[in-house]
Amino acid sequence: MADAAFPIERLKKRADFLACAKAPSCARGAIVVQARPRDESTLVRAGFTATKRVGGSVVRNRAKRRMREAARLLLPDHARPGFDYVFIARGGVTTRPWPRLLDDVKSALIRLAADRDTRADDATPPRSSSEDLRSPKDN
Repeated sequence: MADAAFPIERLKKRADFLACAKAPSCARGAIVVQARPRDESTLVRAGFTATKRVGGSVVRNRAKRRMREAARLLLPDHARPGFDYVFIARGGVTTRPWPRLLDDVKSALIRLAADRDTRADDATPPRSSSEDLRSPKDN
């Protein structure tokens, strides 16, 4: 994950994963992606998890390897600097065809970015109607 235009590091601490769990998420196909804005740094961090529900240890490790490779390929183009991303494996992540898995990750990242943009637009306070109705002499 070092060939990106900005540095990408791994999430390793439980507290970071729990913080991302409170952030917006997007489920696509065999994967769930959570994205949490962290600060204004140019660093992107990514974490990967697979529960026992996915399968035994061999299956979980294979699922995380596939998600890491998908993130390595797609995060440089679709990640936002200053964000933490958590990739959660779902049932069919190990059997899903590679192009479809890449498509799932890409569409989830794009959806999260679009949701962020609309939330940022909604966060700007609207002008109140009383400001618009005041006459210049009221100033």
